[in-house]
Amino acid sequence: MQMRTAWLVLLGLLGIAGPATAQTYPSRTITIVSPAPAGGVTDIIGRALAQRFSQAWGQQAVVENKPGANNQLAAEFIVNSLPDGHTLFIAPDGTFVANPSLYPKLPYDPYKSFTPISGLMLINHGLIENPAFPPNNVKELIALAKQKPGEFNYGTYGIGSSGHLNMVLLETMAGIKLQAVHYKGAAPVMNDVIAGHIQLGFVSAGSAVPQWKGGKVKLIAVGGKKRIPQLPDVPSIAETVPGFEAVSWFGLFGPAGIPADTVAKINKEVRALFADPEFQKTFLDRYLFQSIAGSPEELTSFIKSEEPKWRKIIQDANIKVQ
Repeated sequence: MQMRTAWLVLLGLLGIAGPATAQTYPSRTITIVSPAPAGGVTDIIGRALAQRFSQAWGQQAVVENKPGANNQLAAEFIVNSLPDGHTLFIAPDGTFVANPSLYPKLPYDPYKSFTPISGLMLINHGLIENPAFPPNNVKELIALAKQKPGEFNYGTYGIGSSGHLNMVLLETMAGIKLQAVHYKGAAPVMNDVIAGHIQLGFVSAGSAVPQWKGGKVKLIAVGGKKRIPQLPDVPSIAETVPGFEAVSWFGLFGPAGIPADTVAKINKEVRALFADPEFQKTFLDRYLFQSIAGSPEELTSFIKSEEPKWRKIIQDANIKVQ
């Protein structure tokens, strides 16, 4: 009888512990992992989330940068972390839609190794050129590239990065051939376009605007399906190449197995942040970002719709990691 009573007490305690997960979360420091160096887009959004979480929950949240191997180092770190919501991952699109087709052996499964929490933001790319490069619009760029196939260089942030794949998509849809030069990030691409070492490249439209207004680069088009409201005079590439879109996106994930109530608690705070008018003004509008904050299910569906598209582009272009 005493043993049975002890088991009943234990089961009762376990029953109490189950639904209390979100109530006790967070119980220690939250680490938000960025797969890029400090100062980039993932680092910026990571610090915004960290500040929000700290204010909302009274628990410290920090950003930890783990760049390298096309997001694989950060992804592997997340996969091997405790699934309790205290280690989160700001993952760029390539983690899920490009890497599976680029690498025969990944340290993670794009669908099974993570807990999706919320989409974060979509970034319109800006097509920039060195000021001395003759084309002043997409039509002129395509015409010149057709006259001199393979003679002009564009920068990417690595093989399989959004800056690489979006340009490959443009080559395919416009029937042109350019030469890729791979860098370790978008900042070196911008620097070398300004210096004239390469002729063009895709970067975040938000980061291109200051350099464009300063006369250091040409901003000949944006990659969204439509013009950006803040840049009404800059055409979209789709106006010349119908159906083209050059964007990248980020989502928030954790290791597989995070309790549903903890996921819901984090998701609620992320969506509240992105719905905040002040955040919209000072962050999203400032950098020309578009919110895609939503449910975990919406994030999963989005990934599943994107991956086949980029798999085909990678296979058709025979892109391989050296």
